[in-house]
Amino acid sequence: MRKDIHPQYHQINVKMTDGTMLLMKSTWGKEGDTMSLDIDPTVHPAWTGGSSRLMDAGGRVSKFKNKYAGLGF
Repeated sequence: MRKDIHPQYHQINVKMTDGTMLLMKSTWGKEGDTMSLDIDPTVHPAWTGGSSRLMDAGGRVSKFKNKYAGLGF
């Protein structure tokens, strides 16, 4: 195997959306850096089981619904 081709694997701090800090191993950043998350398992509907509504940014959702309204989905 060739030397020095793999990224360094070290410990970083991960700051969750509620302010809690976790210590994880990663190749991101440098030893001891802090990664702040915008979305994490404590708030994301995929993990919490909550229902979320689609945000209609610039009418894209309504445009999509109008385009495919006659398909019977």
